[in-house]
Amino acid sequence: MFETLFIGLSLTSVLLLIALGLSITYGAMGVINMAHGELVMIGAYTAVLSGIYLGFNIFAAIPLAFLTAALLGLLIERVVIRKLYGRIIDTLLATWGVAIILQQLIRLEFGMTFFGIRIQGLGPGLQQMRVPSYLMQPYEFAGIMIQPYRTFIILVTILLTVLTWFLMYRTSIGVQVRAIMRNPQMAAACGIDVRRVSAMTFAYGSGLAGIAGVLLAGFRTVMPEMGANVVVDGFLVVVVGGVGSLLGTVLSAGLLGQLNGIVSVVYNDIIARAVVFAVVIGIILWRPNGLFSFKSR
Repeated sequence: MFETLFIGLSLTSVLLLIALGLSITYGAMGVINMAHGELVMIGAYTAVLSGIYLGFNIFAAIPLAFLTAALLGLLIERVVIRKLYGRIIDTLLATWGVAIILQQLIRLEFGMTFFGIRIQGLGPGLQQMRVPSYLMQPYEFAGIMIQPYRTFIILVTILLTVLTWFLMYRTSIGVQVRAIMRNPQMAAACGIDVRRVSAMTFAYGSGLAGIAGVLLAGFRTVMPEMGANVVVDGFLVVVVGGVGSLLGTVLSAGLLGQLNGIVSVVYNDIIARAVVFAVVIGIILWRPNGLFSFKSR
């Protein structure tokens, strides 16, 4: 039973990283970023390609994936989203289009297939990131089998969650982000550069998605559509926890992740998904704004 909970906790950790980016992005900017899953995919491919061409291991791939996804997120914000603030349906459709473009670029190896050029590590084929053997070899501790790589995932997530909390609640930029979440017009009237802060927030959330992609690539195959399979779970976590609530995101990820893991082991993945969606629907009916939504005055 402990091993089941441990596996569920590692999956919960990746889900939390994905949801953290979605939570602060939607909370600060009111943008439903349908391309967030593709930023996860970009992080995974960054890890694969850096291993092939640069010889990077997972420890070097994590900061590189964060930087790559953050810069790509900043580009998306500057080129697409900045022109659509306050138009939530338009941003949803626009970022969905961006997601499709990113998927196709990877499938077509950035368009090089039109010229008969094959880039190793890209394309529609399934890829795999190399993980050091010492992170893959399980060991026994007090009669319990410990998996080092899943432990590593949990520790990285804890570190990044603490860092996000520190940035949000112990820095001036975090104060500005939370002010924008509450009332962007009032924040702008108080002298906060809403566009600059929103761009930085979007880039940081995108970077977290990139790191989640690296961690996923260690135990899942890397393919162009991998992001679409995880972004829905990220949105479920945000909806249940409450938009913009760090505590709500953490607790919601733990609840849904462990629920999915336990039911999957007892029954199967299909039943687990049905149970998770039923729980989410019930919570939304009970608390439409999420378990830990901001209280307005």
